[in-house]
Order: sequence, then C-alpha cells, then structure tokens
Amino acid sequence: MLKSLLIANRGEIACRIMATCRRLGIRTIAVYSDADTYAKHVREADDAIHIGAAPAAESYLDGDRIIEAAKASGAEAIHPGYGFLSENADFADAVEKAGLIWVGPKAETIREMGLKDEAKRIAEEAGVPVLPGYRGEAQDAKTLEEEADKIGYPILIKAVAGGGGRGIRLVSRKSDLSSELESAVREAKSAFGDGRVMLEKLVEQPRHIEVQVFGDSHGGAVHLYERDCSLQRRRQKVVEEAPAPGMPEDVREAMTGAAVKLAKAVGYEGAGTVEFIVDGARPLAKDTFWFLEMNTRLQVEHPVTELITGTDLVEWQLRVASGEKLPLEQKDIPLSGHAIEARICAEDPANDFRPGAGRLAAFDLGEPDLFAGETPDADELHYRLDAGFEAGGTVPATYDSMIAKMIIKSWDRGSATSALSEQLGQSIVAGIPSNIGFLKRCLDNEVFRQGDHHVNWIAEEIDALASPDTGGARLAASLVAGILLSPDDDGPWDEKDGWRMNAVPRRSIRLLVGEDIVEASPGDVHLTDDWQAIGLSETRFAVGVNGETWLVEVPDYEAEAEAIAGGDRVAAPMPGKVIDLRVKAGDSVTKDQTVAVMEAMKMEHSLKAPRDGVVKTVGAELGEQVGEGVVLVELEDA
Repeated sequence: MLKSLLIANRGEIACRIMATCRRLGIRTIAVYSDADTYAKHVREADDAIHIGAAPAAESYLDGDRIIEAAKASGAEAIHPGYGFLSENADFADAVEKAGLIWVGPKAETIREMGLKDEAKRIAEEAGVPVLPGYRGEAQDAKTLEEEADKIGYPILIKAVAGGGGRGIRLVSRKSDLSSELESAVREAKSAFGDGRVMLEKLVEQPRHIEVQVFGDSHGGAVHLYERDCSLQRRRQKVVEEAPAPGMPEDVREAMTGAAVKLAKAVGYEGAGTVEFIVDGARPLAKDTFWFLEMNTRLQVEHPVTELITGTDLVEWQLRVASGEKLPLEQKDIPLSGHAIEARICAEDPANDFRPGAGRLAAFDLGEPDLFAGETPDADELHYRLDAGFEAGGTVPATYDSMIAKMIIKSWDRGSATSALSEQLGQSIVAGIPSNIGFLKRCLDNEVFRQGDHHVNWIAEEIDALASPDTGGARLAASLVAGILLSPDDDGPWDEKDGWRMNAVPRRSIRLLVGEDIVEASPGDVHLTDDWQAIGLSETRFAVGVNGETWLVEVPDYEAEAEAIAGGDRVAAPMPGKVIDLRVKAGDSVTKDQTVAVMEAMKMEHSLKAPRDGVVKTVGAELGEQVGEGVVLVELEDA
C-alpha cells in the first residue's frame, strides 16, 4: 500500500480522498492556488504546496508544477480526483515518467476512451450496443449532410474530443444542419483544440444510466451496479441515485455485463464509468439502452455507489494503483437499499443559474452521521455530506461552482428521497447564492417521485423549478420578528408585547429581507417544518425556508439614506478579475454608466456608476484579481 499521496485537485473531492487516506494511514499532500490559500482541503492535508496563481491554467492545470510539487514533498503517487487533469493522458504519462505512481487507468486507455468515435468503435467490437450514427474520418459538409440523411432527423452533433456537454448541438431538421455544424466545430476547437465531430441518432426522451466498473492489473474486472443520472440541466448532472428506478434484473444483468465487457476489452485498471443512453419513452428492456461514453476516472456521484455496496472506491483505487488485486470478486459485491445525492452549487436558479462567489457568512447543511469511507448499516437511514467549504470560508470565482454534495442512504427510494428533501429544506447557505431550494423543488415534484423524469425534464419545467416561493420572505421575516420581540428578561418591563395605553397592542418590526423592507410580526405566517434560523449578529439573521436562504436584518437607516442619494463607491460584488476599466480619475460620469467590467465565475459583470459625479479615484488596475468588496471606483461631486 502507498505511504504518501499528492492530490492534484481541490474542494470536496480533495477532502474526500484525504478521509480515506487518514483511515489507511497514508500521508497526504495538497496543492493550492492563490485563491485557495486558506481553503479547507489545504488545512486538512498533512502538507500543502503552493502551485501558482488563481486561474486554473496557472495552477491546477499546470502538470509540470504539480509533478514538481510531488517530488519536492516526497509523494509516491498522484491522485487527480475528477475534472482538471484527471482524464489527461499526457499528464498520466508524465507522472509515470517522473517515477511516480498514477492513481488511474493507463494513459493509453484514457486516450482510447477520450475520443468518442474511437470509444464507440471499441464498444461495437466488444459487442456493446451503440446508437446508429456516423463516426468517420471525412468531415466535409457534403459527407456529413449525406450521413445525417441516412441516420434520419432529429440528430445530435457531438465533438469527437468532447465532454461536459460542450460541442453538442441538436439538429431537428435538415435546413439547420449547416449553421449548427459550424457552431459545434467552433466550440469544439475552442474547448478541446479538436474540431472533429460525429453524428448520432437522437433519443428524444432519454434517460442517463451508467455503470461503475473497476479493473486491476491482474486481469480482474467487476461492476458495482448502476446509477441513474437522468436529472440534468444543460447536460450537467443535478441529482444522482443508485440503483436506477424501475430497473428489471435481466436488464441490469445485460447493462452491467456490457460495461464489464468494455472494461475487459481495453484492459481497464482502476475506477471507470460506462455511460448508457436509455430510451425513457419505453419501459426498461434489453433493447432500450446504448453505449454513450466511458469516463476514465472517479465520478462526482461515486458516493451513491459506495453506500449501496458498502465499499470505499477511493481505497479500491489506491489498492489497485499499488498493484493489488480487486478487494472483492463479483459474487461478493452486495447491493443494499437506495442512495441519492444532490449537488449543491453556488449559483442563482432564479437568475438563469448565474454563478456566485464570496464569503460564506453561514454554511449549515446539518450534521451527517456517516462520513466518506465508512460503511452504512444495511437497512438504516444515513446522511453523508462531502463538502469542500465551511462557514467563514470563501468560494472563489475562478473554479467550478459545486461546493458540496448531500447524500442520503435508506432502505428504499421513497424514504431516501423524502429524507434528502427534508435535509435540503432545513439547510442554510448565506453570503453567496445556492441552488438548494431548486434541488428541493425537483425532489418534491411528483414526476421525479414516480421516477418518470428524463434528461430533458428540467428544461421543460424550468420556470416552476427555478422560481422560489415568494411566501418564504414573509415567513423568514416573521421568524426573525419573533426572535427580536421575545423578552430579554423575566420582568414585566422587559415584556415585548406591543402594549399601548389607549390602543390595541401591536407587535411588529420593520425588517430588511434581501432588498425589501417588510413590516413583520411574530406568527404572521403559518410555520412549516422545513426552516431554521442562524444569528449572524444581534441584528442580522440567515433564515432557511424550504431550502431558500433569506438574509433578514434590522435596517441600517444611515446606509439606506446614502443608497437613496446614490452612494459614492463602485465595489466588486464578488471576487474576480478586472478585465476593463472605462474611467480614470477626473472623468465625469452619469448614473448607470458602465465604469468597469469584471470576470467572475466564468462570466462578465458590468459595474455601473450609482449617480452622476466625477471619478475621485480608481482603486484597481486592469487585469488585477480583486476580492469581494474592493472599491474599484470612488466618486465625488462635480
């Protein structure tokens, strides 16, 4: 077994890998960028090495720096986690050439499975069902048009080197093929440096079901059953579960058998996932699923597989990388109960899922009773939380928006879904936006409860799922009013009962909820079970109602008056990079004129002048990485 491991990643996956290493007595080395200097994964590691600036290209995607860090720290091996360099065959090669152990499949396998056309050719040769399509070398428009006609519309254009939903276009009719093809090729070149595409028959109501496979260097290969990842938004997974709802045993045997065939065909070593697209318009059958792609790494959703099989997949990875045989044979791998996982992200569903960043004023997702690497009891309900952040930490604008994963394991799907919904409903994330309320609304919807959802379902119901219940703000205000108007002491003069000499008692208080002033009284709104409140100060509270977090505070009337006047400062709303400064000291500006542009969470944000005035100072430089609240432009009267 390995003695030391460098984790070439960050956030929750780095913390999760460390949990297994602690249990096995393996020394861990974290790497971190400027943005992650005080991050949770840095604090939890036995050692940590700085590898560069905040942009991923200058840190987490710089393979040379990571290998240098591994050598300097005395690490025996490198675990890539997922994302970043986890499926980069050149990096895997470089790790081994440096005399280090790569915790993952062979570089050759990563290359084979990384190209969608090559992966499907190998799958066909292995006897795995594959969708009708075109995967030829000819990429001219005439050939692609002829092949599309043979397949029949609607079709999907897919980047050969694609991943993460990029380089994919839906073409419903022949007249759209040319423009969608140009768009797909352009995006594929930008994202992957490879503009080649393939064509595939579209399954119009698809489900996404994948099989966890594992191989070792001794020729062993097994599966650990299937996961359903059909709840997606823009081809990004939202909720995952295992096993798949409504899965007949004969279909399970066929699908898992096909996955193991593919793993054996490429001599697979380590953890991998074989993804299938399933015709959701029909009941699951042996002829309703087709190979989609293979992910040559540990998946985000691996915890649900761990919880139904009682395994630690990271431990399996480390043992296989150490040259050991698989810990279990196929006949000894159990399937018990049902597990479901929700991805908690720093994004605002009501604002087209705009990513957010900043300091976590509150971060309360409940108290788990099960942790990464622990085996659950077979027929009991358990809660596991894999998180890369804590209250007081800062979510950078530079990386992926996922901040935690909430996982419930229970004896059946219904109880697991209800328990996860309840846990989400009582959670609080304040200081940044989150998708927790959106996740709860998805889980509570009857279509999901019945297992009738498919990959396109969220898009069809997005308006209802993305919009929070407006009554939550009034309930939050009522709860805080009850806290503030409760007696300070037991004496009659401390009673806050709203008594008035010549009028009916009135107990109310003006509160600021978000950006709105609300007149609130205790008991204004009927309380639900799914709520809680956290005091951030004597006058400021974070209140969670059905998964939505409301910041409620006693108004600062001085600041309110200044806001009415327009204010003098333009500050960074979140950490990010200044990519455009349109004013300099002495310039005259008018209200709502754009004075600066920031790039944060992979989006551009225009910052506008709050009033007419003259620029007194400019507090940042072009290209500078700034923190939340940094004053970029200060105004004075003309």
